[in-house]
Amino acid sequence: MATMNVSLPADMVEFVENEVADGGYVSSSEVVRDALRLLQHDKALEREKLAILRREIAIGLEDAASGRFSRKTVQEIADEVRREQFGE
Repeated sequence: MATMNVSLPADMVEFVENEVADGGYVSSSEVVRDALRLLQHDKALEREKLAILRREIAIGLEDAASGRFSRKTVQEIADEVRREQFGE
């Protein structure tokens, strides 16, 4: 496994040390690896959400170019989404 030296601010060093002291991790390297895995996961989710948004925008643009428009107002659409998502 490759080695990398990283500079951290004092509060992050304290956090890493506390995680190891609490027994959740064997070493500070393990804490950093876990944090980087979480960051990778978050970035992957962000990319996926962006791809979905781009796909939906493309569908909307195609619909608009074909003259297919909703007769609903923005408020009506927002209310419908709220009802579906939050049961309002």
